[in-house]
Amino acid sequence: MRWTGLIRIAAVLFSLGTAWLFVHTYFNTSWKVVSLRSWLGTVIYQRPTQPLRTKCGNQKSCPESSFAFKVISGAANVVGPSMCFENTIIMSGVKNNVGRGLNIALVNGTNGQLMKTGVFDMYSGDIKLLLDFLKAIQSGTIVIVASYDDPATKLNDEARKLFTSLGSSHASKLAFRDNWNFVGAKGLKNESPFEQHLKNEAAKNKYDGWPEVLEMEGCVPKKMD
Repeated sequence: MRWTGLIRIAAVLFSLGTAWLFVHTYFNTSWKVVSLRSWLGTVIYQRPTQPLRTKCGNQKSCPESSFAFKVISGAANVVGPSMCFENTIIMSGVKNNVGRGLNIALVNGTNGQLMKTGVFDMYSGDIKLLLDFLKAIQSGTIVIVASYDDPATKLNDEARKLFTSLGSSHASKLAFRDNWNFVGAKGLKNESPFEQHLKNEAAKNKYDGWPEVLEMEGCVPKKMD
């Protein structure tokens, strides 16, 4: 029995050795660890390209020589207007600095800094407050206007002429409950290209007694000294 067991062990060892020699001789195999990614082929995941985010959410980016803005008029007498300048909301219902009538923001035309805001009730307010505000505007100041509810009942000829001097071509025509957006500047020699005016017409109004909301965006040039 002892010799039989030894013979069996020797036979097994001989078989293993022969198998190893056969594989090494004929296949010359060198073993290495292969990752699943390498075996299947390298796959590089790329995140979807994100759309370019523009200032104020505008459709187009503005060049370095200009400021980005967006102005949205009020909706009837329910939702107040909003103004964005260089990606900052400067007037809105959320900021609690808008109201019935004309909402006006003054911005430094050189550095884009907000200088002052004002709300002027053009239905039952004092027109003198608006006149004093407009007369005090310094040269080179950007003037942004958005209407809410009624922009014109108290608007007299003097106030209309002051807006015209800022580049408006529609201030002289504003009437009860019209919608109006305007961006001009003190010292502007020509009419501003940034103005919207929608008349209050019962047959065309979107709301009961008011025209639809106006939205205007663009790039206003910086004042170069």
